[in-house]
Amino acid sequence: MTTQLTATEIQNISQLLQDYDPAQKTLALINETNGDLEKSFEELWTEQHGKQDFSQTKLWQSTVTVFRQELCGKEGFQNQVKEYNKNPTSAPLLTGLIVSVVHSVGFPIDPAIATVVVLYILKVGINIFCDYINPEATKK
Repeated sequence: MTTQLTATEIQNISQLLQDYDPAQKTLALINETNGDLEKSFEELWTEQHGKQDFSQTKLWQSTVTVFRQELCGKEGFQNQVKEYNKNPTSAPLLTGLIVSVVHSVGFPIDPAIATVVVLYILKVGINIFCDYINPEATKK
């Protein structure tokens, strides 16, 4: 399933992140792909790491899985998402989420890629995003 931002969501996010330089390339790609977050991720990844010999879809799924493992156990990150959701017009809260992802994962991540991941998390919701890490927990 492709996760896609609407034109209104793209416009709102672009306005919020207009002063955050690391997100500008991501926002341009999201615009070019009509809001397709996975495709935007793939293009950023290919630009930074070259064409890979494996499925880009598998790369996206693997990346999201790693981010779930790194982020979902961190109460601070989940609280930041909840705070942003209470005030989705706050540029500092959105920028803070991106910076948090860059610094929270246990490996170097480009802020442009972190931006795509944060937008994906916000689109699907933190609870749904994190439930995938431990589907057994949802059966209790």
